[in-house]
Amino acid sequence: MVAQRALIREIATLGRVDRRQLSVTVSNTSKRKQPSLAQLRAFAAVADHLHFRDAAAAIGMSQPALSGAVSALEEALGVTLLERTTRKVLLSPAGERLSVRAKAVLNEVGALLEEAEAVRAPFTGALRLGVIPTVAPYLLPTVLRLVHDRYPDLDLQVHEEQTATLLDGLASGRLDLLLLAVPLGVPGVTELPLFDEDFVLVTPMEHELGGREGIAREALRELNLLLLDEGHCLRDQALDICREAGRANAPVATTAAGLSTLVQLVAGGLGCTLLPRTAVRVETSRSSRLLTGTFAEPVPTRRIALAMRTGAAREAEYEELAAALREALRPLPVRVVDGAGRITPCAGPPAASAAAAAAG
Repeated sequence: MVAQRALIREIATLGRVDRRQLSVTVSNTSKRKQPSLAQLRAFAAVADHLHFRDAAAAIGMSQPALSGAVSALEEALGVTLLERTTRKVLLSPAGERLSVRAKAVLNEVGALLEEAEAVRAPFTGALRLGVIPTVAPYLLPTVLRLVHDRYPDLDLQVHEEQTATLLDGLASGRLDLLLLAVPLGVPGVTELPLFDEDFVLVTPMEHELGGREGIAREALRELNLLLLDEGHCLRDQALDICREAGRANAPVATTAAGLSTLVQLVAGGLGCTLLPRTAVRVETSRSSRLLTGTFAEPVPTRRIALAMRTGAAREAEYEELAAALREALRPLPVRVVDGAGRITPCAGPPAASAAAAAAG
């Protein structure tokens, strides 16, 4: 109010406008309708996707409602945020600048809600967990059972997505916690390691390496290796293992969107593939045409961890959940990594014998 009066005195002194008229103008400006969070969220979604239908789907809003929210925001702010054409949507110069502010406001609101949730009783409310596809089918039964038995008041919401999408969701606040392969090497993300697991070689029944133990990594140089589609971290891990074995490149003629399809391609005689040990029992049990072999030391491995935003308000809860998960996962064929980084052996059966049992 003091600043408004000073502004009125200064401009009125210059003779540009009369004091009463300026007072009305300032008063009207201060009474301008404030934008709502829903309007800001709608505008931020359009700024990200530059497409009304995709933006509406991303935030679970109907397209007419989203368009109306953006129009209402433009009216409230008194600026044009979008340039709409028949073919596409573009941000206006004002939209470019204000989209940054809108996202900052939404991030702060998300932090406020997270902080409020943290001060309530632990392990209550919603926990949005993102999981990669090469982990979800094999670990979720253990995760869901643990949450059901130990944290009955926790509303666990699971989202299965690829790593890049999960990290975007964590950064934006759409997700709270991730279950995925590490290391990530992403600033602002803290990893809570759970376990290490070996990779095993899955082959058709008649393959010369089928069921063998102590397979040298160099054998990967000559194999027709089947991989997942691009975007899956398991594909990148398999290619890294091949490079470490001295295979300069791994031309792939056939790929699959999921491990189940990949294993069925192997059963059909199209090639071999690498599976993490937690997936062996589930995937090889679907066909009697498969054998699984193990590698000689040093065995190729991957590490699975929980990942959270560094300094998350619920950090203590996530660390407690990680500790509980390590204990719950001990019956699986993994080597648990405790909070101090110490590794303990798996309690599950050897991969080769497990595959042989699955094959009947």
